[in-house]
Amino acid sequence: MSEQTPATPQGSGLEAAGQNPVIETKTGMWGGASGSSDTSGYNGLTRLIEMPGDSSRPYGGWFDAVADRMAELVPGFSAGLTLVDRGEITFFVLPGKLLELAEALRDDEKLRFESCSCLTCVHYPQMTGAELHVVYNMLSYTHNRRIRLEVALADPEDQHPHLPSVVSVYPHADWQEREAWDMFGVIFDGHPALTRILMPDDWQGHPQRKDYPLGGIPVEYKGAVVAPPDQRRSYN
Repeated sequence: MSEQTPATPQGSGLEAAGQNPVIETKTGMWGGASGSSDTSGYNGLTRLIEMPGDSSRPYGGWFDAVADRMAELVPGFSAGLTLVDRGEITFFVLPGKLLELAEALRDDEKLRFESCSCLTCVHYPQMTGAELHVVYNMLSYTHNRRIRLEVALADPEDQHPHLPSVVSVYPHADWQEREAWDMFGVIFDGHPALTRILMPDDWQGHPQRKDYPLGGIPVEYKGAVVAPPDQRRSYN
């Protein structure tokens, strides 16, 4: 992994996806293919799931003060999108500014986000140029505040996407970055030991991506082999 040359992102990927990218088109009551499994009678329903547009100022409460301080300490960190929804704020961050911003969030006395309480990833295959979103939930014990950082990455077919590791700032992100690598295939440059944490070391693919096959993967558990869904017992 360390021998691969990381792609140098020119932006967040959101530029390619547009300001209101379509995340998913759902059909039917349950979002499936509206086949025989949809017995709701709503199999003709079609819904577009879109990312909201950029929120306008003022954001409200302490959100504006935090946003201003972040921009003051790390100019140009924003990928051009800030979302305020249901009492939560999400800052989309340029990959190249992530590590600098993490240090400022932790160390500045007006911010003091001492903990990256959760680091995860989401796969949006329909968002061309911004398919993988790495999400950081930040917690300030000092000020009792929470914010979210999100970095959108392009997902090239011939290599894994790269992002700077924040382990040097938040050591407890070590296993969280390993899980994001294991499940989604994001390489965190500078991680001390980026190995799989849930799947075997020789496992092929990243199981929580939406293009990963559902079933049909030969899995052995205590001598028993789990068959693909279409080969299991039928209840009809």
